[in-house]
Amino acid sequence: MPATRCCIAGGGPAGMMLGLLLARAGIDVIVLEKHEDFLRDFRGDTIHPSTMEVMHELGLLTDFLKLPYTPTARMGASIGGEYVELADFSHLPVQCKFIAMMPQWEFLNFLAEAGRAYPSFHLMMRAEAMGLNGQTVTVRTPDGEITIDAELVIGADGRASTLRDAAGFTPIDLGAPMDVLWMRLPRHAGDSVRSMGRISTGRFMAMLDRGDYWQCAYVIPKGGIEATRAAGLPAFRAAVADLMPLFSDRTEDIKTWDDVKLLTVAVNHLPEWSRPGLLFIGDAAHAMSPIGGVGVNYAVQDAVAAANILIPRMKTRALTHEDLRDVQRRREPPTRRMQRLQVFLQNNLISSVLAAKAPLKLPLLVRLLRWFPILRRIPARVIGMGFQPEHIRH
Repeated sequence: MPATRCCIAGGGPAGMMLGLLLARAGIDVIVLEKHEDFLRDFRGDTIHPSTMEVMHELGLLTDFLKLPYTPTARMGASIGGEYVELADFSHLPVQCKFIAMMPQWEFLNFLAEAGRAYPSFHLMMRAEAMGLNGQTVTVRTPDGEITIDAELVIGADGRASTLRDAAGFTPIDLGAPMDVLWMRLPRHAGDSVRSMGRISTGRFMAMLDRGDYWQCAYVIPKGGIEATRAAGLPAFRAAVADLMPLFSDRTEDIKTWDDVKLLTVAVNHLPEWSRPGLLFIGDAAHAMSPIGGVGVNYAVQDAVAAANILIPRMKTRALTHEDLRDVQRRREPPTRRMQRLQVFLQNNLISSVLAAKAPLKLPLLVRLLRWFPILRRIPARVIGMGFQPEHIRH
């Protein structure tokens, strides 16, 4: 039976970052990742300035920026046929004044390699946390089940957390009026548009520049996937092309419904993130809406805050439940503020767009951003840095 100071279930952004930070401080840690590699089609492929500032504080930014990515210093949307710039990241007080559009597998592989530089970092691939008995984790591996004893267990296994279910924790659902269909479409050399949103009567799509392809998020009403599929793939292709004429010559690349991935949007949070010896962070503690693409970065911020709080205490004494509650006390306020903003936008923007029958007009707030460019720094700060960005302390 392996034993460790800390066992982290989930090799996503929260788990990998916390594993790296604990190992860097000399604390033995095992990170469990259920897949055999990170080479999968993730939805959260945006690395925000707050996360790159953490990489800078760790002395890793120079090497990190050698990975493939596309910088986005400004974000905008076409609303009812009018393009409006919504956020300008170029004024943020950080090293990287842009969002990096980077495949998440590159980010996770980078964190894994950085962790392997420390002898106290142990990454187990094809190892899924299935159950919990006190602080003993039951792990499914290709060679059968094993158990791991830990002083501290971290649940960082995402919005469908197996460990959270095993521990009997239930999140509070804040509701979401939409789901999202993700797809890839080829990016041609002559494409002149930038990453953007496109909003029209009854329809909304975001498109992110991934270099050689566009990652597109087509918003549908909550639970609308069956109706969308029933209308047929040709109708869906036509709807995408009608909303974004740039794609009219390439929607045939959507060959089957297997090329369209459903993200069931959920916004929720645990009322309690911990019990003695067990702490949840990232999506396992609070699933975020895709609005603003902040999920990865809030997960990283959780990891940094947890490391800042727990490392000095783990070095001097046994952890208490109050230590774990301190992590929630630190991270819950900024997380809930962001979720309240996301829910407000969902209920007052997304719902209105999906229900609209008449041509859209620019809302007053959007017109203010057009008239007064300095105001674009506000959404850039909220999206790019989040509420209460964390910094490396140990």
